[in-house]
Amino acid sequence: AWQAARASKYNHAREGRGAVRETDVLVVDQTWGDAAISHGQADERSFARMLEAALDEHPGARILLKVHPDVVAGRKRGHFPALGAGAAARVQVLAQDSHPPGLLSRVVAVYTVTSQMGFEALIWGRPVRCFGLPFYAGWGLTRDELPAPARRGPASLTALVHAALVDYPRYVDPETLALTTPEAMLDWIGLQRRQRERHAEQVVAVGFSRWKRPIVQAFFAGSQVQFQGPRKPVPAGATLALWGLRPRPPGAGPGTPVVRLEDGFLRSVGLGADLVRPLSWVMDGSGLYYDASAPSDLETLLKTTAFTPALRARAAALRERILALGLTKYNVGRTEWQRPPTAARVVLVVGQVEADAAVRHGAPGLHTNLALLQAVRQRCPDAHLVFKPHPDVVAQLREPGVGEDTVASHCDEVVIDAPMDRLLRQVDEVHVISSLAGFEALLRGRPVVAWGCPFYAGWGLTQDAFPLARRQRALSLDELVAGVLILYPTYVSRRSGHFTTPERALEELQQWRDVEGGVSTVSWQRRVWRLALRWGQRWRRQWGADTAKTIKK
Repeated sequence: AWQAARASKYNHAREGRGAVRETDVLVVDQTWGDAAISHGQADERSFARMLEAALDEHPGARILLKVHPDVVAGRKRGHFPALGAGAAARVQVLAQDSHPPGLLSRVVAVYTVTSQMGFEALIWGRPVRCFGLPFYAGWGLTRDELPAPARRGPASLTALVHAALVDYPRYVDPETLALTTPEAMLDWIGLQRRQRERHAEQVVAVGFSRWKRPIVQAFFAGSQVQFQGPRKPVPAGATLALWGLRPRPPGAGPGTPVVRLEDGFLRSVGLGADLVRPLSWVMDGSGLYYDASAPSDLETLLKTTAFTPALRARAAALRERILALGLTKYNVGRTEWQRPPTAARVVLVVGQVEADAAVRHGAPGLHTNLALLQAVRQRCPDAHLVFKPHPDVVAQLREPGVGEDTVASHCDEVVIDAPMDRLLRQVDEVHVISSLAGFEALLRGRPVVAWGCPFYAGWGLTQDAFPLARRQRALSLDELVAGVLILYPTYVSRRSGHFTTPERALEELQQWRDVEGGVSTVSWQRRVWRLALRWGQRWRRQWGADTAKTIKK
């Protein structure tokens, strides 16, 4: 588990800095004055002897001298300020902060005084030579320069690991702050490591508002994020981060990799347009899930992933938990809604923001909510038709669609504030253009008719008005859930600020909605700024409309 998580004492550094050869020997420095040195019966001379022994005992090998992270950061000094001419020819100083597993998994031997890296080297199966008496020396597992105390005798690596990692420490879950197990802690560290290594070391973000910038940094943890204007050149080797389908800026060359960000499918309690901080975003390197014109990372995942029984079981458990908690993307709505008792068949038609990219890029046929309603009425003439406008439109954060003020004459009922979960459970069928509500309806076992090309269409689970020829694979519901909610999005905990799992995100959403009452934790200054921004956007829209009328006249 330690190896699989690529865990270490400190887990912030990136891997892969410089090539390590399998014939290299690792020598580990420590900070000057570290209590572990003197209490390990060693001193500064022990470090000189350690390096001399490594050079003598491996005459043909390259010696990698690993400097302590505090020395790299300039906070402390080490024991090798300068090397002699003979040693300098064979010793490569690792002055950059690099993650230890990238070294320990490849080198042929490890030399330490009392550093914990010697213990980690044992976990990686590497021979360890000690020049002090750390806790892992004297048990017959290391080659020791100093005699072991009489109280230490032969022990197995299993016993040492159990004593040092299971029995001796106490672990606190970073998200719940409750006591936890070393196995759970390794799972958490492994998740952080995998997420932090996904993107380039340098990320250039263009076009992000000030309120989104801290969120961008959190989702790109492990990378250095630089915010800049569209015309400033993007450095070679950097990744460009853009929101949605914004075009590539002039400062980015054609070969610059792009990661596009968008809201995830289990996002928050409250609307993104209301500047409520998200629990999940998607980070797509080939497109975006709502753009049907080209494959996205999600579509590729759904087409190619070999869904294992364990992954399907995890997806099933996640789906059941979503249903038990009644969670959706935004988790808004307070009004109870009851199915009409005399209605034989109730059909829900879900409205969208017509100017939204999900409609512009995911609807090759119908483009308006009114046209959708008319098509559904023609298809289901005897059904009780319920129309639910998009919550951003209801909250007056986005403009209503063309003719949307007349929808009441094309349906039997308009539902404004009902929670989507309760609504979906009481209807017989759901019709959408490309709304996420179609996916949420599938989770609840409802038949879904897609009049556009949403990401969940084309896999044999929906009735599709415009099938996509490139989607031919038949998926089970749990395979779809695994791709959409487990493999594709990125989740960041509200509590810890670190990466988290969809399962933990569900619990945080439930806590946010039911215990905190959906109250945002933003400051009153941000609330005032948000209100001013909203009125400013309305004023600009009205000013633009008035100006257009004047020009026309």
